Formats: sequence, structure tokens, C-alpha cells
Amino acid sequence: MDERTEMTQEASFFAVFCIEALADELGESGDIVYRMLTEDSDILDNYILPCYDALHTQGKPYIVNDLIERMKEQGVRL
Repeated sequence: MDERTEMTQEASFFAVFCIEALADELGESGDIVYRMLTEDSDILDNYILPCYDALHTQGKPYIVNDLIERMKEQGVRL
């Protein structure tokens, strides 16, 4: 995570929501999806958390589709 980005409790809960929503959609465990967002890409630290204010206002289908598209763009194997 960028050192300027403060991790609030709400952002932390949102990150867990994103991981679990993606896990459900992809049929994977939360552990695997977490690795996809942190080790296979930088999506958690450089997109989900910094963009929390805008992302958390969207519905679950939008968030899941947006994150899947970002994962594809970064070459994450789904």
C-alpha cells in the first residue's frame, strides 16, 4: 500500500468484502484471491484501498466486474 494511503477500519472491511465477493464469483478461496490481488498484482494496495471512497459507493456486481477487468489487465490468471 502506498505510504500516503491510510488504512481505515471501513477500508479494511471493504477490502475483505472485495476479496470474498471475488472469491464467490471466481469459485476460489479467499486466500487464493488475496494472493491474486497482492502477489500476482498490486490491485489491493494500489486500487482497492486508494479508491475506497469511490468504489464503496458502487454495487457488488459493478465492483466484482471492475476488479475482474483490472485483474485481466494486469495479467492475473483467473
